[in-house]
Amino acid sequence: MGAIRLEKIEKWFGDTQVIKGIDLEIQDGEMVVFVGPSGCGKSTLLRMIAGLEETSYGDIYLDGERVTDKLPSERALSMVFQSYALYPHMNVEDNVGFGLKTAGVPSDEIAAKVKEASSILELEAYLKRRPKELSGGQRQRVAIGRAIVREPKGFLFDEPLSNLDAALRVQMRFEIAKLHERLKATMIYVTHDQVEAMTLADKIVVLRDGLIEQVGTPKALYETPESQFVAGFIGSPKMNFLSGKRDDKGFVLKGHATLSCKLASSAKPVTCGVHPEHITITDKKPDVTGEVVLYEYLGADCFVYVDCKQAGILTVRISDEVSYQTGQTVGLSFDKKRLHFFDKQGKACR
Repeated sequence: MGAIRLEKIEKWFGDTQVIKGIDLEIQDGEMVVFVGPSGCGKSTLLRMIAGLEETSYGDIYLDGERVTDKLPSERALSMVFQSYALYPHMNVEDNVGFGLKTAGVPSDEIAAKVKEASSILELEAYLKRRPKELSGGQRQRVAIGRAIVREPKGFLFDEPLSNLDAALRVQMRFEIAKLHERLKATMIYVTHDQVEAMTLADKIVVLRDGLIEQVGTPKALYETPESQFVAGFIGSPKMNFLSGKRDDKGFVLKGHATLSCKLASSAKPVTCGVHPEHITITDKKPDVTGEVVLYEYLGADCFVYVDCKQAGILTVRISDEVSYQTGQTVGLSFDKKRLHFFDKQGKACR
């Protein structure tokens, strides 16, 4: 079991508050990703759960047991860091089993657990190699193996892929997803990369300035963001935002026509949001017109960046069937059923 509950968690460094009262429930076996910009408090919160940072106020529970004041070694959680922190003079086998050896576990039991972890992570062929003889992805798998042999109630990952190149990050995302599926263990994963969050998470926790902005599945956060911040952070490329105001027929875009759409009677939107794939390039009654400033070919997907003057530069996702030239004038039409609206405080208008 590895259910984790946070109640009114705060963290202060002197007079500076970095975690501002967080309540969160993580179910046993969930893959939960903490995501947000640098300085939002995601790594600090993870370290508090691990016991590496003292909790200033509030309580942390593991399977219903209060562990707020317990040492990291008493929490039955394993942490995988951004740096591999492997012993350079030891081979893979010794690195993976070192924690068990220092804990006084019998050598035959260590060997069995190292063998099992190596099988899970496909490290059998590298057990006699030292870290300098491994790739970055292999070293990270060794670090994960060291966590697995402890048989923890949960795994904590602190930006484990940040030191890898793009191709290895994709590979290791796949490896971690497979590991979670195989172990069925609780995992908390910290990243600033929303693509990692979207592809790995059962549940995403979006943090901002030490507070939770929204919690939900990747699909829920992408399709029904509760704030403009979440709408702009989740998704790649990010959502387009256009300024305007409400009128009797819908939403009046600044410098452009009115978007005919239904709004709640109490809604007072000042910003309209639309994902790049919900914009169509058209020459028939466009909602806005603009000039192509950049065309990016990415294979199956292509992105067209269109300068619509007062509406700003909008990103449009299209297929590779048609290309556009810089300086070309195009019309853009929005899917009216897929528009998002936000008020002055950046909260969603529903």
